[in-house]
Amino acid sequence: MSELVLQLAIVVLIAVFVFIFIRAGRRFVSEYRRQHAPNPAHGLVSAKSINASTREDIVNAPVAPKVSILAFNDEDNRQCRVLQAPVLRRVIEARGDVVTITTIDAPTSPELMQRYHVSTVPTTVLLDASGKTYTVNYGFTNAQSLLKQIDEIVALAGAQEALS
Repeated sequence: MSELVLQLAIVVLIAVFVFIFIRAGRRFVSEYRRQHAPNPAHGLVSAKSINASTREDIVNAPVAPKVSILAFNDEDNRQCRVLQAPVLRRVIEARGDVVTITTIDAPTSPELMQRYHVSTVPTTVLLDASGKTYTVNYGFTNAQSLLKQIDEIVALAGAQEALS
C-alpha cells in the first residue's frame, strides 16, 4: 500500500512541476510580447514606410480603407492555412467595405517581422487609416476578435472625424 502512495505522490509532483513549468513559459512569452509590441506612446509604426514591393500600397489606394490588416503567415504552417486564412476571408465578407487585408510571407520578409515584432505565425497587425498600429495579435485570432478590433478602429476614426 505504501508503494502505491509513493507512486501516486511522484505522479502528483510531476504534474505540479509540469503545470508550473507551462505557467512560467506562458508568462515569459506574454511578458516578451508585451515588451516588444509596438507602443503607441513611443511613436506609432506607419504603414507608409513598408516597402511597396513587399505588399500592395494600402495607404495610396484610391479610397483608403479605414482598417488595414497585415496578415503574417508561412505556407508551411498548418495553422495559417487551415485556421487563419478562412477567418480572414470571413472578415472580408463581413467588413470588406472598411478593411483591406495584405498577406505577408513571414520567412521572406524579415525586415517587416522585425518592424512589427512578429515572433510567431500567424500574426495579424491591425492598422488604422493613417497607417498607425492599433494592435498586434500573436498566433491564431478568431473572426469575432478581429471584427471587434475593426469596429473599435472604425469607431475611433469616427470619433476623431467628429472632433475635427
